[in-house]
Amino acid sequence: MANFRMMLEGTVAQHENNIAFTLKNKTKDSKEVTYRDITFKEFYSEVKAVAVSMVKRGMAGKRIALAGINQYTWVLGYLATQLTGGISVPLDKGLKFDELEFSLERAEADYLFFDKSHLANANQVVSNGIVNLEGIISLDGCSDNDISAMLEEGFAEIEVNGTGCIDSITIDDHALAVLLFTSGTTSLAKIVMLSQNNIIRNTLDTLAVEDIRDTDTSIAFLPYHHIFGSTGQWVILAAGTRTVYCDGLKYIQKNLQEYGVSIFFGVPLIIENMYKKVLLTAEKNGMLKKLQLGGKVSNILLKLGIDVRRKLFSVVHEAFGGKLRLCIIGGAAADAECIKGFKTFGITAIQGYGLTETSPVLAAERMTRLKPGSIGITNKGVELKIFEPDEKGVGEIIARGETIMLGYYKNQEATDEAIVDGWFHTGDLAYMDKDGFIFITGRKKNVIVLKNGKKVFPEELESLLAPLSYATEAVVLGVPEPEDERDLVVTLKMVYDPEAFPNMSYDEVYAKVKEDVELINETTPTYKRIRRIILTDQEMVKTSTGKVKRYVEVQNIINERENQDK
Repeated sequence: MANFRMMLEGTVAQHENNIAFTLKNKTKDSKEVTYRDITFKEFYSEVKAVAVSMVKRGMAGKRIALAGINQYTWVLGYLATQLTGGISVPLDKGLKFDELEFSLERAEADYLFFDKSHLANANQVVSNGIVNLEGIISLDGCSDNDISAMLEEGFAEIEVNGTGCIDSITIDDHALAVLLFTSGTTSLAKIVMLSQNNIIRNTLDTLAVEDIRDTDTSIAFLPYHHIFGSTGQWVILAAGTRTVYCDGLKYIQKNLQEYGVSIFFGVPLIIENMYKKVLLTAEKNGMLKKLQLGGKVSNILLKLGIDVRRKLFSVVHEAFGGKLRLCIIGGAAADAECIKGFKTFGITAIQGYGLTETSPVLAAERMTRLKPGSIGITNKGVELKIFEPDEKGVGEIIARGETIMLGYYKNQEATDEAIVDGWFHTGDLAYMDKDGFIFITGRKKNVIVLKNGKKVFPEELESLLAPLSYATEAVVLGVPEPEDERDLVVTLKMVYDPEAFPNMSYDEVYAKVKEDVELINETTPTYKRIRRIILTDQEMVKTSTGKVKRYVEVQNIINERENQDK
């Protein structure tokens, strides 16, 4: 299989009567809730109906942008574009008007699918006339030109003439099929070019090594415009697994219970907060020691081949819906203690690693090959090695294979810098142990180079801070001194949970945090010590996938300091 059509046909052949999607419908007052189950056979027929409508409207082979929250119609629009030989352009659902217009212009989009949050922006883009869009189509019925009309139009055409108009389209597996904006750590994000073969190869290689079953239920929480979110969806479809949707971050626990979710694709921020909430709840109820003792007993029994985890920690499992068995984590390095904690409860947490440029998975743990703290072993279908390792074996991860991008759109200089002699240079630093497990030590761009030449890897210190249950977010930054920008101070910015400190003043909380940080400092070399602490209960600026925008936070600290000096 090398393209979406082949993948979908293979999935339907094996799982046509399985439920592919369960959609929730609410009345306006939200008092009445109904659910719609869509089988894989029905799902594929709807994809083809939208594709036929695209051909009829002259949209085949065009560049189709999609801006909106995760939803069923987003998947229909994306896949129909692929079946008609077009180019999908997933866009961040949180884009403001100027960013949306600029992104559409840079990607040279012909059409835009959008949801109600972008209705005003979509209409303004058309009225401005700067972006040469041929049409805009809503995903959720917020305008007259809606994807539901395309479904109706497509089914009517199929009833008369069949699906010949899309079946006859020749798909070039290796041609440009998707334009993806990188996560935006700079004001001008690069645009990654991927082929259908890139994505499908990664999808099938991942499915071949991970324990995803056609009896599972997955919640599509990670945004589709991000490669981990969309490829995760294709893996789920290829496996014949059911997909459900999240009502929002604050409802995630409720949705896990509502649908009986068994698989969860997530970023470390979400997984770690779920784990910390369990510990915090246990601590509040005076059950933390009992929970920890249960963990020790469970781990001893597990070594003897006796697994009582789901029974012993039934309260934890009930909180997560009772069926959660597998969390697949990507996007950043996860806390090893969190992964061990989930395992103690009887939930396997698997760490993976990849980039937009690699479609994305390069390495991942397996159910049978786990090593907490690592990103697993090299994925099928790619070669991976540590480039120019130092005396400790730490070097840059480089990779080659069928899942490596075609290049950066209209940026040959950046492409040539990233891909050298066929090897993609990730910019991530790591070492590989004797068993082939890879351990990330830092990001080349994030390294804090001190005035004396010493290097501090923020991720290393952040892993030491991860066990602090009251910290919802914690990043280590190199903040320049006012007198000398080259003199960087190792600074901790932490967002704390006020509920963890009932009846305590800010000064008392700060004193507690400082005390804990000093204990951590005692375990590190002098040059790595955290010298400054910034404590807040306000969320930090993050990308849509939950990564803190470090450069923005550093600038915010500088700006605040300058305002105080005035």
